[in-house]
Amino acid sequence: MTDKIIISCAVTGSIHTPTMSPYLPVTAQEIARQAIGAAEAGAAILHLHARNPETGQPSAKAADFMAFLPEIKAGCDAVVNLTTGGSAVMTLEDRLEGPLKAQPEMCSLNMGTMNFALYPLADRYDTWKHDWEQPFLKTSDDLVFKNTPKDIEQVLIRMGAERGARFEFECYDVGHLYMLRHFADRGLVKPPYFIQFVFGVLGGIGADPENLQHMKRMADKLFGGDYLFSVLAAGRQQIPFASIAASMGGHVRVGLEDNLYIARGELARSNADQVQKICKIAEELGRTVASPEDAREMLGLKGAAKVGF
Repeated sequence: MTDKIIISCAVTGSIHTPTMSPYLPVTAQEIARQAIGAAEAGAAILHLHARNPETGQPSAKAADFMAFLPEIKAGCDAVVNLTTGGSAVMTLEDRLEGPLKAQPEMCSLNMGTMNFALYPLADRYDTWKHDWEQPFLKTSDDLVFKNTPKDIEQVLIRMGAERGARFEFECYDVGHLYMLRHFADRGLVKPPYFIQFVFGVLGGIGADPENLQHMKRMADKLFGGDYLFSVLAAGRQQIPFASIAASMGGHVRVGLEDNLYIARGELARSNADQVQKICKIAEELGRTVASPEDAREMLGLKGAAKVGF
C-alpha cells in the first residue's frame, strides 16, 4: 500500500449524450477547459475521448483529438491517457486513429469483448437535443463491444511496443484479469500493471462491494505485487466505490464519463467538482494526492516530452 493516491478523471467519454447534462463537454474548447480544471483540482491523469463538436457524437478522428490536446498540454502537466475503446459502434481502426497520431503517454485498453448495454438510459428522457442520441442508446440492446485477443494484441503492439504508451487495463469482469495475465505471460505487457476495475456497466460486473473485494483478491493471486489497482463505478456508485478503493490503498477514477452527478439529484457542473470531492475524501482517509510526476514515476511512463502533440 502506498500513501500516494493517483486520481484519474474521465472527462467526457462516449456513453452520456448532450441531452443528459448541459455541463458535459463536447467542443474542443469545453474538453480542454474542463480537463485543465480537473488537473488543477488534483487529477494526475486525464482520460480523454473526443467528440464531434457540432453534434456531440463520440469521435476518434485524429483532427478532433488534436483540436484539444495541445491546449491541454500547454495548460497543465497532467498525464494524458487516450481511449482505445472509443465507442462500441466503431471499428478497431476507427478507434485507433486519434491515439496513433497523438502517441500519448498512456492509453486505456478494454481487456475483452462484451455486451455494453446503454439502452435503459433512453427511457429517462422525453425530448432530445440531437436526432442521433435516442437511437444510439436504444440499439445498444443488440450491441457488442468487440475487443478480441487479436484486437488487444494489435493495440499492445501499435500503441505500446511501437509508440511507447503504457496502459490503463480496463477490467469489467474477472475474466478480463485472466486475459491480462495471458498477455503478461506472453511478454506483451510488463509490470507495473495499472488495472482499472470497472463496475456498474450493464454487461460487466455489478457495482457490489463484494465484487470489488473479489476482483482485488483475484488480482493479488494473478499479479502479486506487480500491479496497482484503480476503481471506477458507473453512476451513483462512483464516489462510494472510489472511497472504498481509497481506503483499501487503491487509486480512483472519477469524471463525467462515468457519472453526471455530484450528489443525489444534483448535476456536477464540471469534472473538477468530482475531483475536488474525491480529493477531500482521500485526504481524510490519510492518503496524499499524487502529482502528475508521482504518477509518471509510479507507472513508468515515457514522459510528456515524448508525445505527438
